[in-house]
Amino acid sequence: MSAQILVADDHEVVHQGISMILQSRPQWHICGRAANGVEAVRMARELKPDAIIMDVTMPVMNGLEATRQISNSPQASPVIVFTMHESPGLIESVQAAGGRGLVLKSRAAQDLIEALDQVLGGGTYFKSDATEDRGASKNRPEPGALRCELVDFLFSVVCWLGICRPAYDSPVFALRI
Repeated sequence: MSAQILVADDHEVVHQGISMILQSRPQWHICGRAANGVEAVRMARELKPDAIIMDVTMPVMNGLEATRQISNSPQASPVIVFTMHESPGLIESVQAAGGRGLVLKSRAAQDLIEALDQVLGGGTYFKSDATEDRGASKNRPEPGALRCELVDFLFSVVCWLGICRPAYDSPVFALRI
């Protein structure tokens, strides 16, 4: 089945990576490349692609807002959100914006072809690290919490060594927040 695919991402290396992954399906063609959400919305209207691969974090307009606008337009193309961000509630945000799939960039080689197959066939695709049961890792703190603990620890060591003074107006205190 032939398919025209629009890719929206602000990084050239991502466009190149997607092109390489899609080479396994010679009947699929990248019909356009958008570098921000506004371009993606405009190109979706003009090109009417069979599917759109949409990054979340882009300049001018983020990918979720672009997905929302595309999904609410007549003859909307299905959008697969393609992101490096894995966070609680991401799937719900993508679905609320009208996205038909979610693929983490870290799993692109494993999941992108399957996601496009599903979405081009009229289905949805939300199988990714964001949705899989991770067993023991459920009890681990979030990576952001670990970073905050590490910064607090390092700040304490630096103050203990007398390298800085713990003052609320110091730049180091600002880094703790």
